[in-house]
Amino acid sequence: MIKLQPGLYRTIIRNLWRVTLISLVLLVVYVFAVSYNFLWLFGGMPSLKALENPQSELASEVYTEDGQLLGKYYLENRTPVEITQVSPNVISALLATEDARFAKHSGIDPRSVFRAVFGIALGSSGSGGGSTLTQQVAKNLFETRSEKYKGVLGNIPLVRTVIAKTKEWILSVRLERNYTKQEIMMMYLNTVSFGNNTFGIKTAAKTYFNKEPWKLDVEEAALLVGMLQNPSRYNPRLFEERALQRRNVVLGQMRKYNFLTDEQFAVYKEKPIKLDFSIENQNTGMAAYFRAVIKDDLLRWVDDYNENNPNAELDLYTSGLKIYTTIDSRLQAYAEAAVLEHMRTQQRLFYEHWRGRNPWVFKDKNGTWKELPNFIEQVARRTPRYAQLKKEFGHDEQAIWREMRKPNKMKVFVYGGKRNEKDTTMSSLDSIRYYKRLLSTGFMSMDPNTGYVKAWVGGVNFKHMKFDHVRQGRRQPGSTFKPFLYLAALDKNFMTPCDRLTDQPVTFAHGEDNNGGPAWTPQNSTGRYSYRDLSLREALGESINSISAQLIKKTKARSVVEYARKLGIESDLPENPTLSLGTGEVSVYEMVAAYCTFVNGGHRVKPLTILRITDKNGNILKTFSLEANQVISADKAYEMLYLMRGAVEEPNGTAGRLRFMYKLLEGGNQIAAKTGTTSSYSDAWFMGMTQHLVSGLWVGGDDRSIHFRSIEFGQGARLAMPAWALYMKKVYADPSLPRYKPEPFRKPNNFQIDCGGYYIDSTQKYTPPKVVPTEEEEILN
Repeated sequence: MIKLQPGLYRTIIRNLWRVTLISLVLLVVYVFAVSYNFLWLFGGMPSLKALENPQSELASEVYTEDGQLLGKYYLENRTPVEITQVSPNVISALLATEDARFAKHSGIDPRSVFRAVFGIALGSSGSGGGSTLTQQVAKNLFETRSEKYKGVLGNIPLVRTVIAKTKEWILSVRLERNYTKQEIMMMYLNTVSFGNNTFGIKTAAKTYFNKEPWKLDVEEAALLVGMLQNPSRYNPRLFEERALQRRNVVLGQMRKYNFLTDEQFAVYKEKPIKLDFSIENQNTGMAAYFRAVIKDDLLRWVDDYNENNPNAELDLYTSGLKIYTTIDSRLQAYAEAAVLEHMRTQQRLFYEHWRGRNPWVFKDKNGTWKELPNFIEQVARRTPRYAQLKKEFGHDEQAIWREMRKPNKMKVFVYGGKRNEKDTTMSSLDSIRYYKRLLSTGFMSMDPNTGYVKAWVGGVNFKHMKFDHVRQGRRQPGSTFKPFLYLAALDKNFMTPCDRLTDQPVTFAHGEDNNGGPAWTPQNSTGRYSYRDLSLREALGESINSISAQLIKKTKARSVVEYARKLGIESDLPENPTLSLGTGEVSVYEMVAAYCTFVNGGHRVKPLTILRITDKNGNILKTFSLEANQVISADKAYEMLYLMRGAVEEPNGTAGRLRFMYKLLEGGNQIAAKTGTTSSYSDAWFMGMTQHLVSGLWVGGDDRSIHFRSIEFGQGARLAMPAWALYMKKVYADPSLPRYKPEPFRKPNNFQIDCGGYYIDSTQKYTPPKVVPTEEEEILN
């Protein structure tokens, strides 16, 4: 054994202290230099303000009026939750696997530091996997390894890693000073990636198990925590066996740190992986068409808000806004179910109707239906696929069409099947042929008294057919436009509800009321005239075209356009006699809003879709309120309701099935309605009004050349009305919706129309007075 001289011993001790002190000083200087980016060598650090308000990309959420989540707008699908909303199983699995000493350190765990240094010494820069949760939060939230914080030395591989680690240590200490352990843990759980564009524990629980995070079982929590090491490698959908092994490693860690007993571990590790996987995106969830349409409104609002608030930096996709809409989740669910059920039936009839033939047709001069030549090819030229191939092949049409005819694997929409879609193989041209055979629809339901839009179904399936037929689409409304004509006649005092007209031919000469074509005589849908003497209620209820022609002769087309504008129709309308049959093109959105005027005492209401917008902390940024203006008198509005009730109550009313088939007049209920069918049966409409709901829908082909060939199938009462009836039956059957219970329309105070001895009102049917025969007449009889 070597014996040191006392002087040499003291020298060694002195040198060791000197080295230690110098090392400590150098470490402090180094930390100071990194913290303040000395000579721009190390790159910047997040500010104290950033630490106090850490930024992460939070999805903006859209809610129904009754508090249900409709969907999100996001770049990274992330929704934060509190620790009280997370299952203890998740916390246990996370601590056992990622940072068992989390409660004992202050952001830096000496063991982790030693492991990192030891790994770097061995030339393994990736061995710093022992980072504490706090360090991982620092790395995730503040992007310490991004270009934003890279200095001059950041281009040297090994040095870059040491600097990044140092920044994370510094930030970890600062975070531990500013936040509690629970807050730091939730920062981690709310920001970490679980793969499949899924960020945060709430979204992960929903995506992989269709659960809220507080309901996760032990094995489910272990699977999700296990994925954090490498979400792609341990993706349970793609690599089930690998994910299972990783899950069991996490379960083993939970047993090691006494979160599980040996018996519990033995049970849980034998359980198979059971996923209920569904990626949340713009195609999924309720009211997808509605969310897509209001997104444009919201983007405009965000731009205006930022412009008017110089310090604001709102972003619809990353600011975590909360958007509260007027949609009712129950009404929306009933609307979607009713429309899908109805359209499935109509599509089956449509396939049978056109079996063996293509439905894109026109009538030749002999009145025979003929297929449109080159229809699919013309449609194909308007598709993005054709535009892409055009860029690739230029003027080589043969190459373009060869690619368009090449079969490809794809998913297509089908009624039934898993999520209403089917895997198949077909060419781009065949795909166009397939979708052009599908009927489309648009449905909207609105509370006329508040202006709230309660349900919105823009089509059959948003994932596969994204065009919205509520606000974006415009089609001819047919006879559903006639109420505006009748209103003009009543309000201009050309007619009263007591008057009667004869069903007989009416001709418009060339040039009469802007008739630019030859003399025109409107035909009834039956092709015949009955020459009956009809009340206005009977004429509107039976949708007699000749009566509408007589009314527009009196009122003139320009006047009808003015009244349509008053009620909210903004689309271009033809100022000629054909307007009496609804030849202008309008949207379902416009029609429903306009019809609300009849129910709410003559007030034009602008459809309200958004109630308020808050920031991520719940602070209100904007509230929206009803816009209403009195455009017609309450008496005239009620007279129109009375006339339109004829479609349901009169013996020959076009909506009579609502009374005798669907039994919707029970309980004293009243319904005002109008059916609509355009020429060639290209467009089928139905508008239905009750005291608290005004709803309307359109059904037809995406192209006007695609339709039924007979009024038996193509009329509004068959092709559109049943969906409205199904919807209302579902609404009436729901005891949680007492506001929409059946009831009569509310009559204005002192409303009364004297038709010479008999009256029309909300309870007395409009019938001619009883004629008492004279004595001479009795003898003759």
